[in-house]
Amino acid sequence: MKEKILKAIEEVRKKSKKRNFSQTFDLIISLKEFDVKKPENKFTEDIILPNGRGEDAKIVVFSDTIKDIDCEVLTSADIEKYSKNKREARRLVKNTDFFFAEPKMMVLVGKTFGQYMGPRGKLPKVITGDVSKIVKDYKKAVRIKIKDAPVIQCAVGKETMKDEEIAENVEAVLKAIQAKLPRGIQNIRSIWLKLTMGEPVKIEV
Repeated sequence: MKEKILKAIEEVRKKSKKRNFSQTFDLIISLKEFDVKKPENKFTEDIILPNGRGEDAKIVVFSDTIKDIDCEVLTSADIEKYSKNKREARRLVKNTDFFFAEPKMMVLVGKTFGQYMGPRGKLPKVITGDVSKIVKDYKKAVRIKIKDAPVIQCAVGKETMKDEEIAENVEAVLKAIQAKLPRGIQNIRSIWLKLTMGEPVKIEV
């Protein structure tokens, strides 16, 4: 499978014009014989990419006690300020990839940010275990979800990354998705790879 992925990456690069920014490699997976109306078929899964995203995911931790970790930490006082500024609260949710919160902060976070986080599928995860490790791992993570359409799309790297690194990331995502599908690879209709502004290239399954 990796050879087929590498071939597709090569073709994607060939077909893409040079842009003045680093484009993202997007993986698009179309499903078959998969009824999205069934509640058990709707899912959200976070996948840690083995080689990261090419740039760190933005993470925010809600806590009154955690300090000295490599991401933004918002305290109860900070949340209070956001509760008075809806535009800033909305912007924070839009620009953040993953949220984490101490259990006792969940109610306050929900009250201030819930209406913006809910529709975007960004409700915070409760912190359990080593928060520094969680942050380090999640900087390399992508979130996949199936809601209303039998299609999954997620970033698997930047064009500045090596082909081998992107191929390994694609394999990790495919493996995680197959594990979630009732019939595994049999539920996959097609797999495509593209750059932000480029043409999609099919990966033969």
